[in-house]
Amino acid sequence: MITVISGTNRKNSECLKFARLYFEMLKESTEEEVKLLALEHIPYDWFFPEMYTRQAPSLKRLQDEYILPATKFVFVTPEYNGSFPGAVKLFIDACTVRKYTSNFKGKKAALVGIATGRAGNLRGMEHLTGVLNFLGTVVMPDKLPISRISDLKDGEGDVIDEETLEAMRIHALEFLEF
Repeated sequence: MITVISGTNRKNSECLKFARLYFEMLKESTEEEVKLLALEHIPYDWFFPEMYTRQAPSLKRLQDEYILPATKFVFVTPEYNGSFPGAVKLFIDACTVRKYTSNFKGKKAALVGIATGRAGNLRGMEHLTGVLNFLGTVVMPDKLPISRISDLKDGEGDVIDEETLEAMRIHALEFLEF
């Protein structure tokens, strides 16, 4: 199973638009099960002072559905303050409270960075690579930075830039072979 993670808890995020596109591209290209986890849609009742010693039932359900059965992950993360969103790190930390090595160790990940600026969250993808490597995840070397996302959409907010869409398709196919 592949889990695509839209890596922000910001409501109505641009990140989710790109994560959905990548999710659809994977679904069209593989018979493997693909799921989409949008951090903006999950409950946050697991964020409390004791979260590192006991896990909330809502997080356990998410972990059991999206994290533990996955063999591959795609993290689509926007650039926040020169890195990836804290919500991603918090979610990863909270999952590792239970079944530490079963969550990410020995699994594979692809990283897609999005930004309104010109670097496509390159620095954030490197930071996330360090976290995932520490957990034993093998990160695909070819990361996909998507820059100036405001220029890639039509008036309805849909991504229409053909070069970007083609780069995403190629990246998704490469990830399936990884």
